[in-house]
Amino acid sequence: MKARTATAVLLPALLSAMVGCGSTNTPASGKGPDPKGSASAPGQSASAGSAGASGPEGSSGSAGTGAATGPKQASSRLERSALQQGDLAGYQISANGKNPNAPDGQPQADRKACQPLADIMGDKPDPAARETVNRGIGSQKQLGLAVSASVSFYAESDAKTLIARLKDAVAACAGGFTATVEKQSGTYRDVKAADYKTGGDESVSWTTTAAAEGVTAQVHLVVVRQGDAVVRLMALNVTGGRQTPQVPHEVADKQLQKVLAAR
Repeated sequence: MKARTATAVLLPALLSAMVGCGSTNTPASGKGPDPKGSASAPGQSASAGSAGASGPEGSSGSAGTGAATGPKQASSRLERSALQQGDLAGYQISANGKNPNAPDGQPQADRKACQPLADIMGDKPDPAARETVNRGIGSQKQLGLAVSASVSFYAESDAKTLIARLKDAVAACAGGFTATVEKQSGTYRDVKAADYKTGGDESVSWTTTAAAEGVTAQVHLVVVRQGDAVVRLMALNVTGGRQTPQVPHEVADKQLQKVLAAR
């Protein structure tokens, strides 16, 4: 239980949403937008189906520019991009609201160079995201493996900038950093670039050891750009095991497939 509570601090917006999703959360229906609002309007963010879990006021840097399509069309594309229950055999996919213990918004890093890595743990990959949809994925194959999957839409130039900033931050923050959101802090040590083969136009992957409230967890992250869409995947073992988790390739491949099909 302590490990699960601490996860809300370690990974504020996403992975805390589906701790235990293999048994208690209602899966995403696959029949359109989640009634709790798992997809948000442009300039807003929704964490694993939470209607009100947007970042700090004014944090959506590109929100005012508007999308090429209207809000309804954009949201429809966003929902079509999101994973649904039944998309992946051996996994339970949840669009429920996030853990009530999890703080909202974008974590703030104690080092400017590491802010992109802190942002990736928040309600959306970074403040420039126009809209985001999140899913919690519980593996029925590997005990304790939890994966979060999000899709965000950007101006394509902002999406390219995000990947570049993440690559720079991984290189600059090997020694670790601390991130704080709503006065709750977690530390991220041993940031290391990871070799992870996936599709998309470009990608970046890394591992880190997250620690909060005396609990540590190994985390694997993969961020992929496909045109103006950014897929963010994070994996950890919610049972607190020492085995280094990895985002399953079948999850990454299916998520990218859905993004491409929704265009």
